[in-house]
Amino acid sequence: MEYYSWILTFHVMSFMSWMAMLFYLPRLFVYHSEHADKKEFVEVVKIQEFKLYNYIGLPAMWATIISGIFMLVLKEGIFQSGGWMHAKLFVVAFLIAYSFSMEYYRKKIAVNPQYKSGKFFRFYNEVPTFLSLFIVIFVIVKPF
Repeated sequence: MEYYSWILTFHVMSFMSWMAMLFYLPRLFVYHSEHADKKEFVEVVKIQEFKLYNYIGLPAMWATIISGIFMLVLKEGIFQSGGWMHAKLFVVAFLIAYSFSMEYYRKKIAVNPQYKSGKFFRFYNEVPTFLSLFIVIFVIVKPF
């Protein structure tokens, strides 16, 4: 199981990269929607949004999922050690859905910068904070 630690390391690093995208992309959406009148600025932000999602966030999400599956397969009895893993995976499902919603909003705001307000995206930016908080609690504290 020596390689398990390497997979875990890759998993944590992937998760950190994925979360970086989830924390920053809605902030770019705020700038995009609040500065829609500045064409050159919006064009730069559109490129940043595209690259952040497609080149960093999406690959990091898939790397996190795949390495997580490897760890689940390698760690026998993980689902018998209490309900914390079930709870974690339940929250991870919401995090994945949130991640895909970022691409949905990216495409919508590219066509119509006023699709949602900056205030909406400021609020929406808090979702991954709460989800990641629960994930970390379930993994470290194992409350179930």
